[in-house]
Amino acid sequence: MNKKIVVAMSGGVDSGTTAALLKSRGYDVVGVTMQLWDYGEAEGGCCSADEVCDARKVAYDIGIPHYVVNYMEQFKKYIVSDFVSKYEEGFTPIPCVLCNQFMKFNFLLKRSLELGADKLATGHYAIINFNDKTGEYELKKSTDSNKDQSYFLFTLTQKELSRLEFPLGDKTKPVVRDIARDMNLKIAEKAESMGVCFITGGNYREFLEPYLKRGKEKGEMIDTEGNLVGEHNGISSYTVGQRRGLGFANGEPMYVVSLDNTANKVIVGREKDLYMKSLLAENLSWTSKEPDGEIEVNAKIRYRSPEQKALLTLKDGKAVVHFDEPQKAITPGQAVVFYQKDKVLGGGWIKEAL
Repeated sequence: MNKKIVVAMSGGVDSGTTAALLKSRGYDVVGVTMQLWDYGEAEGGCCSADEVCDARKVAYDIGIPHYVVNYMEQFKKYIVSDFVSKYEEGFTPIPCVLCNQFMKFNFLLKRSLELGADKLATGHYAIINFNDKTGEYELKKSTDSNKDQSYFLFTLTQKELSRLEFPLGDKTKPVVRDIARDMNLKIAEKAESMGVCFITGGNYREFLEPYLKRGKEKGEMIDTEGNLVGEHNGISSYTVGQRRGLGFANGEPMYVVSLDNTANKVIVGREKDLYMKSLLAENLSWTSKEPDGEIEVNAKIRYRSPEQKALLTLKDGKAVVHFDEPQKAITPGQAVVFYQKDKVLGGGWIKEAL
């Protein structure tokens, strides 16, 4: 009997090609699309009505069953509520990491196993490898460095890795499009979705407005020496490293250096004030066993930032990361992900720069 595998189909070229590839390899493939958000009349991101239709068309064309599962309440509870609360607290969240962690690799993975599937597959650009010497699964960076999504997958543990497939991890995006064309998939030329999927207009401030309470209260904007330079419109409207929209002129470029949620203050400074050598991270997750004591790693503090050499020190469930060179705009709420060569060790959430 062929192995049964569920494919998370968002309606895009990556997930559609994933389903078609697995079907061509002889798997018993079932397509599942998660309905996560009510987009109303607006044109939504992944899993909107249009995306569901595209996923269904691909499933029909390649001859696999397709189902839509409603996870709207869970999405609002675990992803949207966290997004709002983080901005309320002066952090800059990454909802895509939590969506992977909870929606895909918790709720959907469990549903897939309940359906009798052996594994869940997605169109992520990352590689899962089983190491015969250690007897463990490894999460590695994609062959396509421009599309590598391992940063967003650092919360995966052995439990999830043993039940997942990423068929596109060893392919580049142009190759994936070529495969889609060769298989006559109608989504082969489809543009990629960008940004946060549930913010249809692209303006996160407008999205946050009806949800926020304290996060939109006006307060003092001060410089790094404590001098009052202006008034801010609510800390949720600012993020570390921001230059535009500060509302005052100083004769030289000024940037948001930090956000003080307790005092409701925005602290600004010069570009040099953005550079720090260390950070504190919490809520750590490891793809295998937690490292002991201090280890040398390559650390990544945001998706599009290059990896940097650092010393990782673990204590009391938290991590202090000390970089060889100062890093610009270490941002609370973002993830710091630890690598050794192409292997993901794990990561955590940035609490503060040190």
